Amino acid sequence: MLTMLKKLRKQKKLTQRELAEALHISQTSVSKYERGESEPDLSMLIEISDFFGITIDEFVRGYK
Repeated sequence: MLTMLKKLRKQKKLTQRELAEALHISQTSVSKYERGESEPDLSMLIEISDFFGITIDEFVRGYK
């Protein structure tokens, strides 16, 4: 899931800061999610999935 966030972010050519602003969270949170130091809660999983236009299942299991 965590590498998935980085993959999706890079596909959209977004910086961590840009993604953080779009999700209304800190850049530190995005960085921690990508490094596996923290995991998004359910409401943030919904926000992330909606932002990238995929289901939570696709995000968690790895979008193909």
